[in-house]
Amino acid sequence: MHDRSIGDLIRDARNLSAAEVEKVLAYQRQHGVRFGEAAVTLGLASPEDVLSALAQQFHYPLASSDGPRASPELVTLVQPFSRQAEAIRAARSQVTMRLHRPDSVRQALAVISPDRGDGKTYFTANLAVSLAQLGGRTLLVDADLRSPRQHEVFGVPNTAGLSSLLSGRAESQVIQSVEGVPGLFVLPSGPIPPNPLELIERPAFGLLVRELVSKFDHVVLDTAAAAHGADASVVAGKCGAAIVLTRKDQNRVDALQELVASLTGSPVQLLGAVVNEF
Repeated sequence: MHDRSIGDLIRDARNLSAAEVEKVLAYQRQHGVRFGEAAVTLGLASPEDVLSALAQQFHYPLASSDGPRASPELVTLVQPFSRQAEAIRAARSQVTMRLHRPDSVRQALAVISPDRGDGKTYFTANLAVSLAQLGGRTLLVDADLRSPRQHEVFGVPNTAGLSSLLSGRAESQVIQSVEGVPGLFVLPSGPIPPNPLELIERPAFGLLVRELVSKFDHVVLDTAAAAHGADASVVAGKCGAAIVLTRKDQNRVDALQELVASLTGSPVQLLGAVVNEF
């Protein structure tokens, strides 16, 4: 796991001279602290430099200051030790325990919620990032064909995507890798179609989901708000597993109950509910 020392990584990142490195080492020996702490105390490195070095050492992808600017919504990249990021990782642990049991058939996961503004895009994007940070290949599919936003969050083109595939209009590669997050891929929604529900009800969508599950370790789908139609329930049925997201002090209990009831009688495994407090 440890390919290079923290000291080497900080030295290269800050372009420290031999004299500066020796100054840090002397302080480290004198005060019995780590190299990174000594460098920060002496003003030769920042806490962000130490965090970046740790991320490299443990192969943990974080937002890079010299790379493309990550969306502030991606807290698992830009604020990896915030309360929000920790909550996302806790949800990830619950998802992996429930979804990837040794005796279970592999399934995709749909994130569904009653209304717009519940935080579905935010949660789904960060869940996908956190799954990719475990290793393996993770695919985030934007199956919200009414008001998609994942392409904005990840800064990828949306000229072609899921709607293009389902309508037979895809002429090029539509699954895109996410720069700075190894193993993470995004299938954007593509152009907003006039018939979103009909597209995802087609057998082609179910076949596509099964194919994607066979090619990726994790497949997570964002969905349209249930208030705008049956899209979320249909997507969840094609995936086989779902998480219900609700926003504190915003969603009505009856709307949440209606959404859960819409899955009754379907083969969907409801993994649980997540309350968005942010």
